[in-house]
Amino acid sequence: MAPAGTGGIFVILVIFVFSSCESLFSGGDSYKRELTVKLYPNSTPSGGELLHVRAVGGNDTLHFLFCSQGAPTLLLVHTNSNSSTVEVNWPEFLARNTSGSLKVEPQSSILYSTAIVFSQLLEYNDENNTAEEKSNFFPAYELKDFIWTRMNLSDSTATLCGSPTRSGNGSLCLQLSVFGSEGRADLWPRLLHSANSSQLEVWLNGLPPRSNMSRFVLELQAVGGAYPLSTVNVHQFIDDEYTPSIFQMSQWVSSPNNGSDVLGFAQWKPVAYRTPHATLEDATPCRNSDPQQQSGNSTSASSALIKAFYSDPAAMGLNVSFGIAGEPYYNSTMFLSWTMLVGVGSPPVDSFSPMVIGILTAGLGIPILLLLGGGVYVLIAKKRESSGTGYEPIN
Repeated sequence: MAPAGTGGIFVILVIFVFSSCESLFSGGDSYKRELTVKLYPNSTPSGGELLHVRAVGGNDTLHFLFCSQGAPTLLLVHTNSNSSTVEVNWPEFLARNTSGSLKVEPQSSILYSTAIVFSQLLEYNDENNTAEEKSNFFPAYELKDFIWTRMNLSDSTATLCGSPTRSGNGSLCLQLSVFGSEGRADLWPRLLHSANSSQLEVWLNGLPPRSNMSRFVLELQAVGGAYPLSTVNVHQFIDDEYTPSIFQMSQWVSSPNNGSDVLGFAQWKPVAYRTPHATLEDATPCRNSDPQQQSGNSTSASSALIKAFYSDPAAMGLNVSFGIAGEPYYNSTMFLSWTMLVGVGSPPVDSFSPMVIGILTAGLGIPILLLLGGGVYVLIAKKRESSGTGYEPIN
């Protein structure tokens, strides 16, 4: 048996280690940015607006530009200056017939840029319940033709909703959130964000399906200069405490010459939710196609922001499909939501929370310490016996 105080001492030690881990992890990534948000509500016609979030670090700046003129687009520009600015030539920007009407100055400070264009919403009739989107497609919803509302701005979060011109019912909404430090959202999938990333949540709410067995596919296009997002990597992990039942992370990355250095990324977990307040029962898997090269000119024509910033855009596209064989159809709840991160540098990496670390430490450490304490106790007892007077003499 181990000494009586061993277990208690170890419990105290575990509590101390757990508290230290908690304070360490709660600080997370200590890098912070100062955010400045500006919305140009009167600079564009009712068909679109331009939001600019300037995130200033110690010696660099991230410019997040979110535009609803044409297909909704998020442009992210990283500069090596904390005084870089965005300049817009509004007559040329609104005309959408020339590049260069939106610039980041000084242009020599630009390190990297990437843009995500939400180009199409596709719907197909999955009458055989196979979730193979190869046929039975209805005419695509071109998001550049949606009627977009004005952005609802709250701190560093902007919400944009739109409806197709041929149907006034239902909406597709995008919510952009930009962060000054590391953290997680309160709602699933609770992606880990940093000061170098933004979050885009997309949801489809009440759009009338064109069949009783409809499923949806979202088409995304990534635009960049020399190195657009080109490869999707899937990472496996063993912890699902933040997104129950999901053990994968998909990362669409920009890597020069397919090297290990990552310039920018789009990151998501392969899960969507069928209700606004997500629960495990409402989760539905999603899949993505392999990225394919797209026409930069076509993408530029669909988005005012791409046309304004890039003179010779390179574009890659992929589809994100929602639901798999056997899963409920869209009309079961008339709702779908999906979340992604867009940022610069390497994507954030999930790790065990302080609570899990404390549980693992206690679960593995206490038995080991009890065994060691018991062994020490036995050795001490034997040593005491061997150091005694030995056998008593026989009379």
